[in-house]
Amino acid sequence: MTHADNGGKPREACGVFAVFAPDKPVAHLTYLGIYALQHRGQESAGIAASDGEHLTVVKDMGLVSNVFDDRTLVALDGDLAIGHTRYSTTGSSMWKNSQPVFRDVGHTQFALAHNGNLVNTAELARDAGVLPGAMSSDTDAMAEWISRAIGEHGSDPEGALPAALSEVLPRFDGAFSLVVMDRSRIIGVRDPHGFRPLCLGRLDGGWVLASETPALDTVGAHFVREIEPGEMVVIDGAGVRSSRPFADDRVDPRLCLFEFVYFARPDSELYGRNVHQARVRMGEHLAHQAPVEADLVMGVPESGIPAAEGYARTSGTPFGHGLVKNRYIGRTFIAPSQEMRSLGVRMKLNPLKENIAGRRLVVVDDSIVRGTTTRKMVEMLRESGAAEIHMRISSPPYRWPCFYGMDTGSRSELLAADMEISEIRDYLGVDTLSYLPLDALVEAVGAPGAGFCTACLTGEYPVPIPPEAGKGVLEGGRTSAPEPQSLFQGAMFDSTAGVMPSEEAARDSR
Repeated sequence: MTHADNGGKPREACGVFAVFAPDKPVAHLTYLGIYALQHRGQESAGIAASDGEHLTVVKDMGLVSNVFDDRTLVALDGDLAIGHTRYSTTGSSMWKNSQPVFRDVGHTQFALAHNGNLVNTAELARDAGVLPGAMSSDTDAMAEWISRAIGEHGSDPEGALPAALSEVLPRFDGAFSLVVMDRSRIIGVRDPHGFRPLCLGRLDGGWVLASETPALDTVGAHFVREIEPGEMVVIDGAGVRSSRPFADDRVDPRLCLFEFVYFARPDSELYGRNVHQARVRMGEHLAHQAPVEADLVMGVPESGIPAAEGYARTSGTPFGHGLVKNRYIGRTFIAPSQEMRSLGVRMKLNPLKENIAGRRLVVVDDSIVRGTTTRKMVEMLRESGAAEIHMRISSPPYRWPCFYGMDTGSRSELLAADMEISEIRDYLGVDTLSYLPLDALVEAVGAPGAGFCTACLTGEYPVPIPPEAGKGVLEGGRTSAPEPQSLFQGAMFDSTAGVMPSEEAARDSR
């Protein structure tokens, strides 16, 4: 599928989870863990488990609750397990690219789940002597290199996986938070920049690794710490052991700033800061920066609401709701005609006309990427009688594509790539438009001294993008406002399911 399926928002990175807990129902715990991470990926879900003798993987396309039930979970018996929820950033949305990936090398079986995106997949494939197109994703490339290294350590099957990882991890460039397992241990890895989150939790009688802290809460684990950038932890019956497989000069913490803006759950803790409170502070900064006379401050459900609360509190303008989200719309939307596709926004959001008619609105959202959905939402508010619409965005203009785990398409598809704020305002049809500056956004996060990746906002990429990865993606940028188009124009049908992906898939999960 293409990124256009998401109707103007970046599609998220994936979610990973792992548990080592002898004599506990690890498959059920993993199910709960990836269920708590469903917002990070809704294309496929998978769990791998080991009973010490055999490693079993169950995965399929769809939501966690669709892929697993009591019957499938019972088959995943054992003392340790890993899980994954996926959005495709490299590799098509199909079963063969679902995770965890499994390999059987000599006397070693292992499974791997990946959150992020490599930028040197083509180089890895060439160096491995693999024919072009034979690797369907960057995770495939990682598994291939790990398998090769395990083959070289075959005389020590018990220690083969940690040794292989220590050997090949420095070859990988880009974003990768990994959970890996063999028959007797789970392993967590975070790339030297720590682009994507990964944390460690303590469970009664075991340990847990997860992309976000709410997954720890869900299974009754207590947060211990974040896995540090460039760190690998090995967890087995002897406890937790840490190592640093990357050279010191490669370690430079750069957590994706959009984890705070949009991706992470509001109840997550990152860099020791609560995400919800950070979003509220973003709204407070917006109110100081761009005040306006208005009757109501409303957030775009769900991710714009915390910033709207902060804006209202600081400005003194009443906070209220102007849009109601249909919480029962799934990820797919069967749209047999152009007319039906054009109604996509209305299937997700419906205006509260009594709160809108005749009022001057401050509408707060977290970001604008393509702008198609925002434009249609503004039209809907106008039709409902809004007297004025003042758009406030709790992040800077989104101008550059991401190569580290978000699917935002090429630069030519980004609304703000080459457009001035006034041009964006006119295209959206709002009375005023203001974005939160980068320095104010970082201040709102409230983690002084912490490192962030801001490539999508500044074009400054912490890991250089090889020409083959950036070809056709970094080029371009709009020179004029895009023509209005159907919300689903350009989206591709899944040939097996016969349904069209819905707009705002990531927002649906909020």
